[in-house]
Amino acid sequence: MFETVGEKFIFKYGKTAYDKAIEAACDCPFFKLDCDEDEFVTSTKKDSCYNCLFRRWSCTSFSCMHKAQE
Repeated sequence: MFETVGEKFIFKYGKTAYDKAIEAACDCPFFKLDCDEDEFVTSTKKDSCYNCLFRRWSCTSFSCMHKAQE
């Protein structure tokens, strides 16, 4: 679900692939809900990479900072 670009792990489905972002979070043992409520993209009742503490937004998608640390 991610592609490596240099040392970044970019979510390859962009900013509106809600089902894919939920699927990716379900497969991730490091998912942690971001506590900043004004940044929630999908429901707070669903784990989603879009709501993860380790995601950093870009113009077209986001990077997973936890994957970059592995």
